[in-house]
Parts: sequence; C-alpha cells; structure tokens
Amino acid sequence: MWTDTHCHLDASEFDADRDAVVARARAAGVSQIVIPAVVAGNFERVRMLAHEHGFSYALGIHPLYVMQAREDDLALLDRQLAEHRDDPRLVGIGEIGLDFFVEGLDAATQQHFYLEQLKLAKRHALPVILHVRRSADQLLGGLRRIGLTTGGIGHAFNGSRQQADAFLALGFKLGFGGTVTFDRSLQIRRLAAELPDDALVVETDAPDIPPHWLYRTAEQRAAGATSRNEPGELPRIGACLAELRGWTPERAAEVTRRNARVALPRLAALDAAS
Repeated sequence: MWTDTHCHLDASEFDADRDAVVARARAAGVSQIVIPAVVAGNFERVRMLAHEHGFSYALGIHPLYVMQAREDDLALLDRQLAEHRDDPRLVGIGEIGLDFFVEGLDAATQQHFYLEQLKLAKRHALPVILHVRRSADQLLGGLRRIGLTTGGIGHAFNGSRQQADAFLALGFKLGFGGTVTFDRSLQIRRLAAELPDDALVVETDAPDIPPHWLYRTAEQRAAGATSRNEPGELPRIGACLAELRGWTPERAAEVTRRNARVALPRLAALDAAS
C-alpha cells in the first residue's frame, strides 16, 4: 500500500468529483494521503477532509500566499495547533517554506513567515513539510537558525546532492513525484536513483505536477485539454522510482511508506488503525 505524502485534496479542481478521486486512489492501492494547508482560510477544510476520508493533514501558510497573509494568521495557526494537538490526524506543519522562482514575492516577508512557522513547529514538537523551489540553502539556514529537531519532508525536492545530504543530516526525508517520470529531469532522476533507501518518500502534489503521461503542452491546454493530477497516479509514479532504483514496485511502496512514518511519526498509528 502506498502513502501519498503531499496531495491538495481540498483544491477546487476536485470539487466536482472528490469522492470519485478518493475511490480511484484507494482502488489503486493508496491507503494514506497527507493533505497540507496553504492558507489560514483552509485550515478547517483540510482537517475536515482528513477526518471524512480517513487521511491526515498538516497546517501551515504556503510561501506563495504569504503576501496576502497577516500576523493574525500566525496567531491562528498557533491556536489551531494547540487546540488540535491530540488529533492523531494532524501530522505536521505545512506547507511552509520559501519560493525564489516565482516573481513578485518579497523575500523578507517569506523569510518572516517561514521562520515564525519553524518556531511554532519547535514549540509544538511537530515535523514540517517544506516547499523547496530555488531555496534549499535558505531553508537549511532557517532550520539551523531555529534549531528545529523534529525533521519532516522536503516536498518536491529539486536541489543538489550536497543540499539533499544536508536535509538528510537534519532528519528530513525528500519527496519525489511526477517530475521523476520525465526522462529530461536528469538531476531529479539521478537523486531518486542514488540517495539512500531511507531518504525517499513519494507524493503527487495533486492536482499539480502531473506525471509525463498526463502532461499537456501549452497549445493543448489552450485548446481545452486538462492535465489534472490525482493521488491515484501515485503507484505508477512509484513504479518509475522503483525502475530507477532496481526495485520492485512492492518494495518501493514498502520502503517509502516506512520512510513517511519516520518523517511524520503520527502516520504510524493511523496505519496501524486502518
């Protein structure tokens, strides 16, 4: 059985057929999905969906949305983490991090929200799910500055081997998803093939980061073609990872599920109860 460590099941792209999406995922062998929040306004939504479908969730403010966030959102996050500290489905703080790829995002504002959320992770003793896009070194600097020891997941990791090793040394696992299915993703595929067995978790980031078999060109999208990713694609993505490592898909599912439970320890009890 597979664990999707990153899926935005609350996204509007799933509003029309969310139950069918979940059913397809379960039929494909996906037993656990982590649903990360991205803004304070969807904290309740991700929690509700996790409980409704027997999945798990994380609470946090995404770097792409910090320009619209307020200090009150951090206070709300603190209160929510305290209020739901005994909720077994609350597995971490996320999606948080830094994004230096998208233009128009103030670096200082991103850093402020990132560091403040790391402080909350330390206060509440929870792992973090990190958004890593052209920001690995800065993220590592923040982790060391705050002294976070709870680890977590570097979501959609696309850094260097040196950066990967630095995250692993701080107790993190690294997430691989649809990008690993593209032949041209040479660096990511190299990392997926060469990192230690205990470094890897798998994810879809659905509805985003579609694998190659769902990819549509700009022209196709303009003509109305869609490329929505789904958690049910995870086993096929995992099979690509398995091929790169010389594993069977069954071994890939077993290893990455075990690693997910190490990165997000509350998953172990949920798996045992399911």
